Amino acid sequence: MSKAFTRETDADNDDADDLPSAPLPAGSKNYITPQGYARLRAEFAELLETERPKIVDVVYWAASNGDRSENGDYLYGKKRLREIDRRIRFLTKRLEIAEVVDPSVHYGNDQIFFGATVAYEDAAGEERTVTIFGIDEANTAQGQVSWVSPIARALLKARVGDVVRLQSPVGPQDIEVLRVDYPAPGAA
Repeated sequence: MSKAFTRETDADNDDADDLPSAPLPAGSKNYITPQGYARLRAEFAELLETERPKIVDVVYWAASNGDRSENGDYLYGKKRLREIDRRIRFLTKRLEIAEVVDPSVHYGNDQIFFGATVAYEDAAGEERTVTIFGIDEANTAQGQVSWVSPIARALLKARVGDVVRLQSPVGPQDIEVLRVDYPAPGAA
């Protein structure tokens, strides 16, 4: 069979979005902070306006060199182009459904909403701090959790002094809210 009629997949499926982030719960909005939205927009613009055109030029140049079957620049370029296009599709979908929420509107409030930094005490008496962010911007290594995570779901709408029940992998446990902080208005 001629290579002209075969799909160059390298075991990739262009239609399957290999999303690094968790999927959104059905029917929910994609809540995100203004800073997170700006980061996604900047990544989208960088991919679309800078990185993709560079790779297209490399692929065009490599294709003009002749035999594509053993041309590393061509093969890698095509693979990278698929990765970029997949990420652009993902970002387009996420940005279209994004609901930008400014957490600073709750500055001084003691109730937990999206964007809050919450200090709580677990059942063992250990104090922990988490900040509730959007799915696409949360980084657990920095103490940031997604608003759909079990800890965030347990904490949302609670107030300082409340004891809430967290369904954890080891079983339910009660946690007490110690502090709630929001960024000051105008703070980045």
